[in-house]
Amino acid sequence: MISFLKSLLSENNATKPATQDEAHIATAALLIEAALSDDDYQDVERDAIVNVLIRHYSISDTDARELVHEAEQAQAASEQLFYFTRTVKDSFPAETRVQMIEMLWEIAYADGVVSKFEANLVRRIAGLIYVSDRERGDARKRVIARLGIKED
Repeated sequence: MISFLKSLLSENNATKPATQDEAHIATAALLIEAALSDDDYQDVERDAIVNVLIRHYSISDTDARELVHEAEQAQAASEQLFYFTRTVKDSFPAETRVQMIEMLWEIAYADGVVSKFEANLVRRIAGLIYVSDRERGDARKRVIARLGIKED
């Protein structure tokens, strides 16, 4: 964890590929960023992040909670999305990055309301990890269907 935080702040980390743990921390940090984007990070959102990580990475509840804890520290230590989005972009193939956008939509919908800030953040992250607008929209529709949300 400490080495990942140091690598985030290092200028020469662009040539060093991220480890799987670093990629998972970066993913979780972006999910936390989505939960924080409306300035209201609730337990329901933290639990949603844990559940998404358990399902996506097939890890235990304990491991997911530890990952969220580490990601919260990493997110607090970094003031820019770039470090996390670059790690995700460089670590995962296109289909996994689209799944990342689905994960972000799930967190955005976790408290029942998607704020304009959350929607904007998902759009920005999608662009930074090279997920097209169409793929982002399709990911949102899949999440809405999966969660059984009725849109106005």
